[in-house]
Amino acid sequence: MNFFSYGRRTRQACENYVKDILYHSPRDARKRRGMFLFRVLSIFFWMAVRAREILYKNRWFREQHLGCRVIVVGNLTVGGTGKTPIVEKLARALQEKGRKVGILSRGYKSKKEPWWKKGWHWLIHAEACPPKVVSDGKHCLLPYEQAGDEPLLLAKNLPGVCVVVDKDRVKAGRYAIEKFSCDLLLLDDGFQYFQLRSSLYILLIDATHPFGNGHVLPRGILREPADRMKRAQFIFLTKSNQVTESRLRSLQRWIRHYNPQAPIFACVHMPKYLCSVNGTARLELSALKGRNVAALSGIASPQPFERFLQEQGSILVYRERFLDHHAYTPKERAEFFVNAQRAGAEMVVTTEKDAVRMPEKEIFQLPFYFLRMEIDWADDRQPFEAIWEKLLNFSV
Repeated sequence: MNFFSYGRRTRQACENYVKDILYHSPRDARKRRGMFLFRVLSIFFWMAVRAREILYKNRWFREQHLGCRVIVVGNLTVGGTGKTPIVEKLARALQEKGRKVGILSRGYKSKKEPWWKKGWHWLIHAEACPPKVVSDGKHCLLPYEQAGDEPLLLAKNLPGVCVVVDKDRVKAGRYAIEKFSCDLLLLDDGFQYFQLRSSLYILLIDATHPFGNGHVLPRGILREPADRMKRAQFIFLTKSNQVTESRLRSLQRWIRHYNPQAPIFACVHMPKYLCSVNGTARLELSALKGRNVAALSGIASPQPFERFLQEQGSILVYRERFLDHHAYTPKERAEFFVNAQRAGAEMVVTTEKDAVRMPEKEIFQLPFYFLRMEIDWADDRQPFEAIWEKLLNFSV
């Protein structure tokens, strides 16, 4: 127990150290030494990003064309911008327009095929292994370990939409078109993926931490310089209800400096209800009021999730935070529930993305729910209608 607690404290200290460097400009001398090393590394990262962009711009590297419309949804930064709920809502809106939608994902943190299996498939079929099909539009075909949490979450929430996972999104796109007759593809987390020719770029920016400290990786949280936002045709400001109006207007002015044309839409992530992790039971949010709750999360930004629980009137008696996409071990789950019970928790609440990483048949020691979140717009404008109009005017 002591060793486990020591390991957990060490992990949290390392996480806080790295986050302080990534998001801020620490004054502590020890951290500033680490910051100098990260700054040197970020120069090389910036050079690699620029070189790659120049190679594609001058057509030394060629983008592939799949013959159908491709919408890219992505961000400039690492960490959570609330992308999955927006991809889900966009896919559902396009599906209602009569399109056969396929979602392409790289399946971050999903289990890779062993090298021998890939080699055997090549020997037998004289071609590379096909992409992993998380959903064929009718059934979820892969467990979390093989699919990744976000693709599986999308597959469960989007009947009629196929979800295909592969690092090579060109191959995944061809497969979705040939096998499932998709006529519109959503490239999930693909703002930096130049290999596939795209019709529209939708950029998500977290209003609470839009660009971190302004540096690229590993000194900051930017995957590429902020001026690359000029590629976007639409910009969504997520979590916009968590900042002041003046800060939101300031951020919009800053965006306009780099992208004067793209419509900017403010959106919010709103809690809707509680759903049982290993069942179908639902509870209204009012069930949280006055209850002792333990919060479990393995996401990039756990603070808003925990704040939502408290805003609904719950008493947060215990919480555990893990890294984004964390795969919970049986020991970690057992330890958490023991600590939650000791703290007097009456129920445990986690995020929907964490819920798909839990074993379906496991019996938990406390009532275990996830918080269902959905996207709402901060004003009366409907961005998906504007996106649809843009698509209709786009020639493939």
